[in-house]
This record gives sequence, C-alpha cells and structure tokens, in this order.
Amino acid sequence: MSRTMRVRVSGATTSETPPPAAAALRDRLDDPTVAPPPRSPGAPLSPRGLRHLAPASDGRVEPRHPLGPDHPVGPDHPVEPEHPTEPDRAGRGTEPDRAARAEPPHPAKRLTSDHHASVVSRTEGRAHSPFMVLLVLACTMGILLYGQFLLNPANRGDLLPYAAVIVAEAVLVLQALLSMWTILSGGQNPRDFDFHSTQDGLYDQQAIDRLGVRDQPHLWPMAIGGRPVVVDVLITVYGEDLAKIALTVQAALSMQGAHRTWVLDDGRSDEVRELAATLGARYVRRLSGNGAKAGNVNHALTVAKGDYFAIFDADFVPKPLFLHETVPFFVDDKVAFVQTPQSYGNLVSLVSRGAGYMQAVFYRFIQPGRNRFNAAFCVGTNVVFRRTAVDSVGGIDTDSKSEDVWTSLHLHEAGWRSIYIPLTLAIGDAPETIEAYSKQQLRWATGGFEILLRHNPLSPRRNLTMDQRFQYTLTATHYLTGIAPLLLIMVPPMEIFFDLRPMNLHISVLQWLLFYCGFYLLQIALAFFTLGSFRWEVLMLASVSFPIYVKALWNVLCGKDTAWHATGGRTASSPFDFLIPQVLFWVFLSLTSLVAIWRDYDNRVLTLATVWNLINTAVLTAFLIAALKEARVIRRAARRGVPARPSPNDPVPSAPVVAPPLRTTVARPAPRTQEEILVVMSEESAARASGRRAVLS
Repeated sequence: MSRTMRVRVSGATTSETPPPAAAALRDRLDDPTVAPPPRSPGAPLSPRGLRHLAPASDGRVEPRHPLGPDHPVGPDHPVEPEHPTEPDRAGRGTEPDRAARAEPPHPAKRLTSDHHASVVSRTEGRAHSPFMVLLVLACTMGILLYGQFLLNPANRGDLLPYAAVIVAEAVLVLQALLSMWTILSGGQNPRDFDFHSTQDGLYDQQAIDRLGVRDQPHLWPMAIGGRPVVVDVLITVYGEDLAKIALTVQAALSMQGAHRTWVLDDGRSDEVRELAATLGARYVRRLSGNGAKAGNVNHALTVAKGDYFAIFDADFVPKPLFLHETVPFFVDDKVAFVQTPQSYGNLVSLVSRGAGYMQAVFYRFIQPGRNRFNAAFCVGTNVVFRRTAVDSVGGIDTDSKSEDVWTSLHLHEAGWRSIYIPLTLAIGDAPETIEAYSKQQLRWATGGFEILLRHNPLSPRRNLTMDQRFQYTLTATHYLTGIAPLLLIMVPPMEIFFDLRPMNLHISVLQWLLFYCGFYLLQIALAFFTLGSFRWEVLMLASVSFPIYVKALWNVLCGKDTAWHATGGRTASSPFDFLIPQVLFWVFLSLTSLVAIWRDYDNRVLTLATVWNLINTAVLTAFLIAALKEARVIRRAARRGVPARPSPNDPVPSAPVVAPPLRTTVARPAPRTQEEILVVMSEESAARASGRRAVLS
C-alpha cells in the first residue's frame, strides 16, 4: 500500500523525483522522507553544525557545547574534532598515513577512528584507574569509621537529636556504601566480540553503492546478522521551544543509518506540525494526554512498526553516530534496551550547573557499574528499545510519571538484559530555572518512592537477582538522601533552644570533626576527582531541595498524582512560587542564629551548634539570593513582552490512548537552510503574538 493511501498527507511538498534506487530504499522504510537531502550550500545544516547550536530564550541560536558538563568551555579549551579521520571537502584524509593508501576506504568503513576509540577509553577507563580505586577504598573506610563512631553507645547524647542524626546519617552512609560498591564494579566493557563483528557489518557496502546513497549516510540500510532492521526514532514533544525542536528533529533525521523519524506532539501545536512538515519528519498528534509521555510513546507504537525504536526528548540533540554505537548491541537476542548518558550543553546558571553536575557522577560511574549486575535502567531519553521486549511487558509503563525506571524494572523481572554505554551521543538541556528543577526533581523522586513503597525490590515476589534487588533499592532510596538535610538542619536549633545535644558531652569537638571530616571531606575529594573541581552548586542544591523530596514522599503515601511538566516547556513563573518552605526555614534559621550569637557572646564561648546553624543559614541565604536574581530576569523578560509559549495543558476531550484517528504529516523538506527555518518560525510566532495582542487591546 502506498504512503498516501495509508495516512493523511499535508504540508509542504516538492516535485523533486528521487533516484529509483533511493526511492526503493525509502519505500522499504515506508517513509519517503526519512531524512533531508544531501548537504549542499542551500541545504539544512548537518549534525556537526547542529550540535553546537542551542536556542536561547529570545529565539536566537547560541552555541551549545558538545562535550557535556565535564569539559570546560572557553577560548582556552578548544573543542577538538569529533572524527578527525573523516575526509575534508576535497576528499583528502586527515590521518598522516592516509595519502599512502592506494584506495580510500568506503565511507561505511571509516566510522570508528582512533580518536573515537580514545574517547571511549577515556570515558570508560577513568573509573577504574588505580587512583580512583584507592580513593573509593579510602571513602569506604571513612564511611565505616564514621558509622562506628555514631553507633558507639558511649557517644550517644540526648535521644531526639541523636535519633535525627542517626536516621539522616544512616541513609547517607547506606547510599555511599552501595555507590562505592557499584563504582568499583564498573570495569566490565559491554562491547564483546559479537558487538564489534555486528558493528563492522552493520552496513552493506554493495547495497549502499547499488542504491546510490554512498554520500547520504542517513539512507544507509542496516542489518544485524544479515537481517535488515528498521529503526523508528521517536521525538516526544510537549510544549517546548520550536527552535529546540527544530534542532533535535534535524539532527535525528541526519543520523547515520536508515531510519524513520516521528515527532510525537502531546502539546497539540500547529506550529510543531508545520515544522515537522518543513523538515520532513512524520508527525503524530493524539487527542488525549492519557499516560503522559509513556502514553504518547505507546500511542506512536501502534503505527511505528520498526524492529527497534529510539526515544529522544525534544531538547536532546543526537549525534550522527548514535545508531551506529547502539544498534549492534541487539545482536544479543536478550538485550531489551541500550541506554546512553544525559549530557548537558546549557550549564549557564546556578540551577543548570547544579542539576547538570549532580547527574555527572551517576552517568560516568554508577550506571557503568550497574552493567555488571544487569541493572542499568532507562532514563527516558537517548535510548534504543527492542520492540518485542517492550511488547512482552505490555508497553511503556503508564502507571507512573517515572515510566523509564518502571519499564526497566518490568523488563529485568521478565529476564531481559540492559546495556549502558558511557559515551555522549546526545546533548540536551538541564533545567535552567528553579521552577523547572523543582518539577523535574518532584517527578523523579515520586517515581523512586513509588518503587520503594509499592513495588519493593527486596520483596521475595520480585523476579530479580540479589544484585538487581540491591541496585533497585539503591535507586528507590536515593531521594531519601534529599530528606536527610532537613533532619540535620533541625539539630543545631535543638541545642540552641533546648540544650539537647546529639553526642555525649565528653566528645571533644576535635574528635567529632576527625570522624566527620573522614566521611564528608573524602566524599568531596571523590566528587572533586570525578567532576574535575569542587562544584559548590551541587552542594547548595542538595542542601536546600529537601521540601521537594518531602512533598514527593507525601504524595506517594497519600496516593496523589503528579502532573507531567516538560523541562523548560513554557515561560517560567516566579521562583518564589516554589520556595515557600525554604523562605520559612530561612527566617527560622536567621532568628535562631541571632539567639545563638547573643547566647555565645553572653557566655564568652563559640559553640559548634552556633557555627553549624550559621553555615546552614548562609547556604539558604545564597540560594535565595540566586532566586532573587532569577525572579528579576523573569520580570524583565515579561516587561519586554516576550510572548509566552502555548500551554500544553489546555483542556481537550477525553479519548482512549490509541482510539483517536492519527493526524500524520509527511512531506519532503523545502530547500531551506536551518537559519532560514528558524527565522521563518520566529517571524510567524511574532506575527501570531501581535495578532493576539491586537485582539486583546
């Protein structure tokens, strides 16, 4: 059946006729516009150009750093080419010995260069360097000594503050020990002989030449074990900036290896539909928002019938070799999904830096360690799934807003295998505002607490290995560490107001600091080594985010649902709409500090409780100052008349997830450059905003 007979076609079209061989390939993919035409002076930018672009809040396109949060940005740190062995425009190789070769290799064989291999080695090898192992062992020793010090009955003070310290530190110590164990287990390379053999034969060179697509890598047919495979690339959209969506869709269309690209628009935006038609992607809009992102993906899977499907959030721009690095793992019939890291290119504010660096240790060291236990889980984007595996567990889980972890858990319980590769293959956006950060953390924490309280991994009813049980327990209890600061913040006021101390009076301050620093300073040293420097933004966010995690735990205990919000999906609200508990705690701690200073001045002694309380007050003060600056920026943007994005939460008729008829747009991209596309979208958005203001006035 032809394409036009099966779906509704609208949008921009063209009379250009593709070569017969290329047309046959596109018919096999059931998508006549799987990717834009080969690059020319008037064609859209390639992913090499796209990966350095990021949409700004005012619609401009600004540079996006391609190497993630671990790489410094600036003129003193130039970005080296991703694949220096690629030929230049004249066809000359850049390796020193390339000129000595009698015949240049086929493009399909010139994919994994020495530089690429070195990137993999640096990324995966640092966690297992001798110094790293020594540091982890030292941290483990510090954790054990600190735990022994706290649990020694001779050191126990008054019951209430002592209990608060024990509960908080027990959560932190348990998480630290399990994390150290996972990091030390990360020496296993998931790439075996079968992977490399499959990757070498992923593309049929004769078929590429026969189809006439030698210079169009996005049309190269892929095969696993000689069997042709079809990959669907699903881009989930929920009210994000058009500029961000354009970058992601263009990069997805241009990924190496033949595939179909779908834009799944839960924001129900005509502008997104026009954008998909302009760029040449398929567009799917459903009439209900049931199941949030998971329901959006499940709905698309009713028409996307590929063997595998990749998922990208609208703000994550994939690199050209994404499919090349992930699809070969599926030569193992038990592999359900292959996950890659979330790396961020917008670390420009306190919140985005803190949120981004907060994830760095997890993606560099924790997730690779989970490979040994077959417990690496999906994080919702930058992932490729095997279709039959997802179908075997009933699709993507829709009972939780943390559908990624829940789906991973169901797949592992069903006996499937997961793979994580610590190779940056997509660059995205960390939350830049307190509002976006709060909503993201609330959603993630709710999912973790749901697993802990509703699907306890330690239950004998779970079909998991013992290692998997421990790893999922580590995941489920992780956000309890966010509640621990609340208990520790309340300890100094107990001593200041009620003379209640957590430790026995015979314990000297020096002795207490020795064990305390043995635990916390070594943790900071580990973070310094893994992140390259001390990230005070991470410490600040971790210290002041406890109201978010308390709310998440309360929501799960009470069975309250958490609404889905896209990261950076709409114009930000005032940060203080989300900081009422922090403001109240700041007032309380400030008054407590005044009382403590007056008391110590009167007694001619400076107590540890006063110092501790002053530090807590200073951290909250610095965070609220940052919130004031953010609120000022938002007010200035509002005064400039920056048009708000359309809300994706507008009421719509209720309908079953898969019952509504699809609105699908297929069109060949018009011959525009990426810059022209963004300019046109900005002009159209401005015209619509002017029209709305005229109507309102």
